Amino acid sequence: MNFASDNTAGVSPEVLEAITQANTGSALPYGNDDLTAKIEKRFNEFFEYETTSFLVPTGTAANALALSALAPSYGSIYCHRDAHINCDECGAPEFYTAGAKLVTLHGPHGKLHSGELETTLSATSTAVHHNQPAAISISQASEAGTIYGLGEIHQLSEVAKENGLYLHMDGARFANALCTLGASPADMTWKSGVDVLCFGATKNGAMSAEAVIFFNQDLAQSFGYKRKRGGHLFSKMRYLAAQWDAYLTNDLWFKNASHANAMAQMLKSGLENLPGAELYYQVEANEVFISMPENVLKVLENAGYVFYRWHDAASPVIRLVTSFETKEEDVKGFIETARAAS
Repeated sequence: MNFASDNTAGVSPEVLEAITQANTGSALPYGNDDLTAKIEKRFNEFFEYETTSFLVPTGTAANALALSALAPSYGSIYCHRDAHINCDECGAPEFYTAGAKLVTLHGPHGKLHSGELETTLSATSTAVHHNQPAAISISQASEAGTIYGLGEIHQLSEVAKENGLYLHMDGARFANALCTLGASPADMTWKSGVDVLCFGATKNGAMSAEAVIFFNQDLAQSFGYKRKRGGHLFSKMRYLAAQWDAYLTNDLWFKNASHANAMAQMLKSGLENLPGAELYYQVEANEVFISMPENVLKVLENAGYVFYRWHDAASPVIRLVTSFETKEEDVKGFIETARAAS
């Protein structure tokens, strides 16, 4: 069983069926088709807001292109030191912004905190020798599998507004966070002060479908050109739109994310009290970070379970990620194998 990532999962049958249905007849290219127009309206309904949306195939494209709309080449983008944009996007945000600087901050539980951000910004010089503050980026859920509460997002947005910055949300696991908070999409985004959301579906049952959702319309004015110039304007856009149509129909996003979250909670409950085991972060979405004795990890690896050791190959801390496809029997088998080795 593979617990390395939710990207190891397949595609929801509903999404595959939608792609098949879109594969009949002809349609205008480059997002001028009826299905893409339909999805743009569905996003407005989903977020209870008049959004401007752009479909892209990958999360890195979504984040990097979105940030290019928020920050000039001489700007600074503030993010957690473990943020995906800092650790796992090969400099794409810096590339697409033509040189903006990522300023990383430490925060417990994998999250930025408004107090530290305020302190950092207050010490920033406006001299021509220095990058100028432009945007704040948060991940919901975070790379630690933790979740920002609505109050925390609002506090960060207030810091952003007071300092003339924009707030970007990396929502690769947006659905998982929504399920945990029990909040509406509107509550967790524009009502909390988010200017642009990178809404991910790929990790939660889509084949390759991300969306950049602008709540601040002014920021969207040049994005179409940025997407094209960056090579991410699909000619046959209807195949991305079809995935979103299925994802938003009958709350498939909620069904998939709820199941993934429940499987993570099952892992947590079964592992946290084993001898020598210690949770590294609170389990709030579909990721479990836990430290376990080396002999237990070796037994699990030899039994065929796949997972990442966090930080380095010798680390006792592992990351277990569940998905919409994770089966209860696989979770129980992992727990039983770990228990027998403890």
